[in-house]
Amino acid sequence: MNPKINDFFEDLTKWKEELMVLRTFVLDCLLHEEVKWGVPCYTHNGKNIVLIHGFKDYFAILFMKGALLYDSEKILIQQTENVQSGRQIRFSSMKDLITQEATIKAYILEAIEVEKAGLKIDHKKKEEYNVPEELTDKFEQEPSFKAAFEALTPGRQKGYLLHFSGSNNAKTRITRIEKYTSKILDGKGMTDCTCGLSKRMPNCDGSHKFAQ
Repeated sequence: MNPKINDFFEDLTKWKEELMVLRTFVLDCLLHEEVKWGVPCYTHNGKNIVLIHGFKDYFAILFMKGALLYDSEKILIQQTENVQSGRQIRFSSMKDLITQEATIKAYILEAIEVEKAGLKIDHKKKEEYNVPEELTDKFEQEPSFKAAFEALTPGRQKGYLLHFSGSNNAKTRITRIEKYTSKILDGKGMTDCTCGLSKRMPNCDGSHKFAQ
């Protein structure tokens, strides 16, 4: 248990007791406790294994390489169809959590073994993502924009492609592209702060103005 993370739990207004119990389950598996992406993250030899977080209607444990777990109980949830690696176990009550203690710990131990074995997710390549027609038109109209987009890291490109193609409405796709044009020209991803850090990273103090 990392004393520096106690404040995170003390400041919770929803799922406080439940997440504190889930915390003990994870720590029973001898993982190291840190804060990453603004939530408790648990690591083994510096590798991210699981994180815990709360939402409006449920709280969850997220397995960073959950797609590689056997999932004998068929309880792992893929948050969206575009999530390739992570998988959640979701809970809606303390009872729901307590009754699954043994299963949760078994899944955590399996996740640790997956990391020890060096198993990797076969991530979908950028070239396999859909490039919407509106983005192609933008590339043809503005070569400098095309060059800036192609200069982004593959991860940043994929983030934009998923967001731009995530609507069936052509007008919405155009609006999304225009909204992020300046960030792309600045060489930044969707979640990058103007300070150069991701707005989800704890090193960014949140006081910066984010580019739109």
